[in-house]
Amino acid sequence: MDIVTTIDELRQRLLPHRQDQQKIALVPTMGNLHQGHLNLVSTALDQSDIVVTSIFVNPLQFGPNEDLASYPRTLDHDTKQLSDAGCHYLFAPSESELYGANASSSTLVQVPELSKLYCGASRPGHFDGVTTVVSKLFNIVQPDIACFGLKDYQQFVLIKRMVNDLAFPIEIVGVEIAREESGLAMSSRNNYLSPQELEVATGLNRVLESTATRILTGERQFSSLQDQAVTELNSRGMQPDYVVICDADSLQPAADTTSHFAILAAAAIGPTRLIDNVRFQLQSQ
Repeated sequence: MDIVTTIDELRQRLLPHRQDQQKIALVPTMGNLHQGHLNLVSTALDQSDIVVTSIFVNPLQFGPNEDLASYPRTLDHDTKQLSDAGCHYLFAPSESELYGANASSSTLVQVPELSKLYCGASRPGHFDGVTTVVSKLFNIVQPDIACFGLKDYQQFVLIKRMVNDLAFPIEIVGVEIAREESGLAMSSRNNYLSPQELEVATGLNRVLESTATRILTGERQFSSLQDQAVTELNSRGMQPDYVVICDADSLQPAADTTSHFAILAAAAIGPTRLIDNVRFQLQSQ
């Protein structure tokens, strides 16, 4: 695996592959890789000839009181994992390489409306930072496909919308959530949790699965179900930010006619914020 740190060098390295009509895949990450990230790389390898994984802790998607400074950076370990997984290129640029001298004055790419919902409401500007860095990576790498984890489901829908709106010739591939045996969604932020907090965190997925089961068995009082899920998360020792039952395609609140559901949630355990979701399709009657 080759490690590349500059835009010009990466473009030069990828040009022969593009001229040979090899299919290029991009896996954008912020590093501190776990099995969920490696599943993205595996999917990319299955669906392309050349895989580029980026590692960049993007300052534009962190708020002023969030964990940018403490976000785990494990580049040496990540490099070994990617090499062992069969990745072809690791793109690990500096902040100045991507944004110049001042990231805060960089041009922003924004997806209106969707970026203000749910996590966007709680983390103003977060999704503007995500869509900006992803669009920048798309322009640098010019991949044929890009793989994203479905744990960040709102992000996945936003990126698909951005790709459609801006006519990027890129297929966006969603990769299912990787979970611990307990059901806890794998996340770099799980490293912040103590063993006792990890046990508490398993309740997030359990509450979502229980809510999904109730919908699948016929309950349709979505607002009440959301309120009950919030109460249950509180009782388990979490501080819920939101639980929303929505249409999985539009992310708008679910209606009686909804058949493809996503239940999205964010909750904190101490200072650590976790997200999760479940998605399901009702059987046609």
